[in-house]
Amino acid sequence: MATHKDPVCGMQVEESDAARETEHQGTTYYFCSTGCKDKFRASPEDYTSQ
Repeated sequence: MATHKDPVCGMQVEESDAARETEHQGTTYYFCSTGCKDKFRASPEDYTSQ
């Protein structure tokens, strides 16, 4: 399985174990918790270079 970096807290998240995921501008982001996903969704530009 693939490992992804949670864009909010920086934790390494196994794709199959991710608490949440969301898509933003065609890219899927994986999160360790609902809290990290909520922060990302509130202000994705703070966590992406897009």
